[in-house]
Amino acid sequence: MHIKKQTHRRRIGIVVAVLCGLVVLAALWYVFDQSTHDTPDKSAQEAVKQEPYPVSLRSNALFFGNMYWGRYINDWSMKSPLKTAYPFSRLNEFNRDAYDAWVTGLECPTVAGFSQTSAEEDETLSFNCSPDYLPEAAKWFTAVTLANNHTDNRGEAGFEETKQQLEKNGIQYFGHYDPYLAEEACEVVAFPVTVTYSDATTRKQNAPIAFCGFHGVFKIPPAETIQQIARYAEVMPVIAMPHMGVEYEPAPDQLKTSIYRSLIDAGADVVIGDHPHWIQTTEAYKGKLIVYSMGNFMFDQQMGVEVTRSAAISVDINTTKDANEKATHRNDAASQNLKKWLIIGDSCTAFKDTCLEQAEKLKLSKLSLTFDFGVIGTNDSDKIVKPATEVQQQSILSRLNWSTTISGLQYPYSGH
Repeated sequence: MHIKKQTHRRRIGIVVAVLCGLVVLAALWYVFDQSTHDTPDKSAQEAVKQEPYPVSLRSNALFFGNMYWGRYINDWSMKSPLKTAYPFSRLNEFNRDAYDAWVTGLECPTVAGFSQTSAEEDETLSFNCSPDYLPEAAKWFTAVTLANNHTDNRGEAGFEETKQQLEKNGIQYFGHYDPYLAEEACEVVAFPVTVTYSDATTRKQNAPIAFCGFHGVFKIPPAETIQQIARYAEVMPVIAMPHMGVEYEPAPDQLKTSIYRSLIDAGADVVIGDHPHWIQTTEAYKGKLIVYSMGNFMFDQQMGVEVTRSAAISVDINTTKDANEKATHRNDAASQNLKKWLIIGDSCTAFKDTCLEQAEKLKLSKLSLTFDFGVIGTNDSDKIVKPATEVQQQSILSRLNWSTTISGLQYPYSGH
């Protein structure tokens, strides 16, 4: 009897040992399986989690008045040891590194091999700016508007060459001298922006912004041309830069006022105008900024204060606080939308690109942005462009009626 009990106990012990062994083997197999299969997936997941994603963007830009380096500026430059660098030699005083982009109006064609004396150019008011200056200009300017009354001075062929010369030097452009060519009014520009990522780093990238140029000196831009703004405004910011009005006057006439306001009505976020060679007033229209004329920025007119000063307009564009707070995860709609806009932005440097069509096809949401405007006075007396003095700055602000205008701006637009 005693022997039977021992045998029974021995059998139970064997069964328990086998079961324990099976449990141990199962545990070892689980660990092995996790180490060979799960660990890489977890590592990949961790890598994805750690990849920074875009949270917000900002672009601090500066818009200048008329730019021209023909006629007497060319004479002064050729007498200077700086040669073609001469007209730009004091632009460093505007602290270019503090800005993502500079934009201006190029009031001349740039045709190679064409020459005429300054007296001939003065008499005919038919301009040309040597393309030899473009490598220097490209160090400063992101884009130029060609919608004015002088870019056709070398004919249609000269206008086409001007665009080719700008492309060769990496300067983007928009607008046409003929306002009846509606499809030529607006262009998507790859606008430099500073993007903040989820890991608090920043990167320099490009975002699509539509620029629309309107020449109205000899012809009034028709409604069809002005309405080109509307399609772009549906999906992206629009900056309008018209060129028209009576010269050498401190304020716009009723026709100019009506046309500039119609650009806002069509959807432009801001209107920054030029042509009269004098600074003119500004206004807040429907809560948005209209600058009727910035005045001469780089020009050879030297006959008094009015033609040697101008108002550069600073435009600080930011994604809104609300939009930033929504982009809290790399897969959030806000972050994905911003990421896609930035991908498109890199493809917008070419003239007549498909950026607008891409945005429409992808059904991207318009970015929620704020605009803050300021004024930087410039002065090109003594034959060279430089910052305005404090006295000149105050005089410029007075002409602009700036304090009254910024008090009338409405969110998301503001001024300082």
